[in-house]
Amino acid sequence: MSRVALNADLGEAVGLHSFGNDDALLEIVDSVNVACGMHAGDPGEMQRVVRAAMARGVTIGAHPGLPDLVGFGRRAMALDEDEVRDLVRYQVGALVAFIEASDGELHHIKPHGALFGMTMADPALMRGVCEVARQYGVGVYGLAGTAHESVAAESGVRFFSEFYVDLDYDDEGRLVLERRAKPTHPEVARRRTRDAVESGIFTTVSGAVRTITPDTVCVHSDLPNAVEVARVVREQIDVLSR
Repeated sequence: MSRVALNADLGEAVGLHSFGNDDALLEIVDSVNVACGMHAGDPGEMQRVVRAAMARGVTIGAHPGLPDLVGFGRRAMALDEDEVRDLVRYQVGALVAFIEASDGELHHIKPHGALFGMTMADPALMRGVCEVARQYGVGVYGLAGTAHESVAAESGVRFFSEFYVDLDYDDEGRLVLERRAKPTHPEVARRRTRDAVESGIFTTVSGAVRTITPDTVCVHSDLPNAVEVARVVREQIDVLSR
């Protein structure tokens, strides 16, 4: 079994307002998706997370979102392909400046929140993301079986199939996106990780079983118990990778 990675969305604090538990999660995960200042984060936070991730050998990805601090980027907006491309290019370019200043490399792009859902459902919008991924020669994290995967393939961009242990899936295999994160019981996260990584399956909200081959598993840093959940997922991945 090839090793499945663990990732988390970090760098979502703004100014004096703290958010999540980045330092603890950085000791657990393999890769991070760094907020780029639109839905959350700021220049100082981006620099801090980049340096902290590099010090620990954690892979760095960009986590561009919609320009909606109040809604944390979880409210959809009417955008076309060019607008998505420019929005993503602006944010990724800012993060890359911090990464290169520390002699690091960008590994991937993962849209955040509503932008994730919009690009998952609309191939034209996903083409905007993939154009930026091609520019930087990096892959994209996304949901298998959606425009994330199909557009990445047609664009010649490496696709990383992502599985979420802290979100529900509908019967079409799409994420049920929430405006506010809800606690996930650690043992539920453990079971979901085991099912996805070992058996290649997950259960939808109605109880239907669907298949998945994850490259990476995500834990959201805004979960009230994110660190506890991440530790359990890390433990389960390590057990299954032996």
